[in-house]
Amino acid sequence: MSELRKANTDRPFFITMPVVGWVDVFTRNEYCELFIRNMEYCRKHKGLKVYAYCIMSSHIHLIAAHDEGRLPDILRDLKSYTAKQLIANIENNPRESRKEWLLYLFKFFANKTSQNSEYQFWQKTSYPIELITGAVFDQKMDYIHQNPVKAMLVNDETCYVYSSANPDSPFLVDES
Repeated sequence: MSELRKANTDRPFFITMPVVGWVDVFTRNEYCELFIRNMEYCRKHKGLKVYAYCIMSSHIHLIAAHDEGRLPDILRDLKSYTAKQLIANIENNPRESRKEWLLYLFKFFANKTSQNSEYQFWQKTSYPIELITGAVFDQKMDYIHQNPVKAMLVNDETCYVYSSANPDSPFLVDES
């Protein structure tokens, strides 16, 4: 069964969006903020519901849903648009010391597939897991919020800026 068919209900899904090669891209605030702006756009204009999120350096975790079961389409658009913007930002960022290396890797991964013309930013799959019960929902939310703690980036999940566990997070999640 294709991934596109797996996330086509109105239930919430646990999503992992890894960067190709698990490359650490989201180490700069401007790249995290760009993703958040695009996620907010999808919420306001496409009906995306986000119940939890965490932006790690090489991947993003979400618990998300769409009332009409169009989550795969929205995630596709979010990933595509964000990838183009992030690559442009990397190319044009005079402070990006890793520019050549990052672009080389994105080009390398694009050459492995005919689907990408020049660069590939995201891995193809988002590993959707349908959250059927409240217990599974809570377990995945805890996993998302504990991700920066387990990575030893913070001691308390509420201190990680780019996470819905932080009450001062720049992105406010939907109520479950």
